[in-house]
Amino acid sequence: MMKRILFAVVMGIMLVGCTTNGSNKDDDMKTTLNLTQEWDKTFPKSDKVDHKKVTFKNRYGIELAADMYTPKGATGKLAAIAVSGPFGAVKEQSSGLYAQHMAERGFLTIAFDPSFTGESGGEPRRMASPDINTEDFLAAVDFLSVQENVDPERIGIIGICGFGGMAVNAAALDPRIKATVASTMYDMSKVNVEGYFKSEDSREQRMEKRKAIAAQRTEDYKSGTYKRAGGVIDPLPEDAPFFVKDYYDYYKTERGYHERSGNSNDGWNVIGCQSFMNQPLLAWAHEIENPVLLIHGEKAHSRYFSEYAFEKMTGVKVDGVSKTVGNKELLIIPGAVHTDLYDDKNGEIPYDKMEQFFKDNLK
Repeated sequence: MMKRILFAVVMGIMLVGCTTNGSNKDDDMKTTLNLTQEWDKTFPKSDKVDHKKVTFKNRYGIELAADMYTPKGATGKLAAIAVSGPFGAVKEQSSGLYAQHMAERGFLTIAFDPSFTGESGGEPRRMASPDINTEDFLAAVDFLSVQENVDPERIGIIGICGFGGMAVNAAALDPRIKATVASTMYDMSKVNVEGYFKSEDSREQRMEKRKAIAAQRTEDYKSGTYKRAGGVIDPLPEDAPFFVKDYYDYYKTERGYHERSGNSNDGWNVIGCQSFMNQPLLAWAHEIENPVLLIHGEKAHSRYFSEYAFEKMTGVKVDGVSKTVGNKELLIIPGAVHTDLYDDKNGEIPYDKMEQFFKDNLK
């Protein structure tokens, strides 16, 4: 009896704490962000869609900036897609390109800057969090769900690179997300915990990283500033690994450079990714009930992240081959490298496949 009483009290406290809303709706609608109104994307504007800037808040009160793309002449309630990524990029780069293409194919889309980056709010700048950045996707779903021209039962998401892992995590949390695409995915928890290809996958190596980050926190506190880790290395050493050259070719050239992109400039704060080391993003991927499409390049250094995610969701191991198990699919693009799925340079992004996937599952 006493256990039941205590349980009821605890649950009551939790419900009060989680449902109390002290904010004013009118205040929530006011933007405090400085939004660029001119077209400053890394891709040309389509004449097949209408574009406007929008903002919305996540559950932490951080205001997010997004570009909304709507098919010209569209009527009625549309299926909608929220897009974000890559990790360290901004909506003027890959996510905006994906969003515009999908709007051309009949979906209402938004490409948003995650918390602490781009035109979105959040202080200090250039921080990252598996919780907050997953929440950013859920907040985008909140926003789309109440738009007059959106069917709230037909909402999907696309996560690119590091935000592919966040998208999968969001899908595991929120059944409102009816379909998920993760393109050229990174699992930011996995790479922070064990390094690339498990090159730092020992307790001793992890402890060294923890000590280094802890020491940097002390230095940052003393100085009152946050040391940046640096974006993509520049100038590019001749002996740099291919994947570094691959990133340079996108982020540091006219192909993909943007002034607000961390990867194009001075990167994340050194301590920015600390929490990923103790918080596995894909822990509950096996419980995702709705469809997921993982897309990756055959020759991408990061392909193993999508293979790992597919195994987590299905229990089936794969190695460089496309595979479908139930409503989970891994699509391997022959010959493609990681950044081939960032833009249209080599025509490798499978827009037709994504269009059909969302039309099949957002109906």
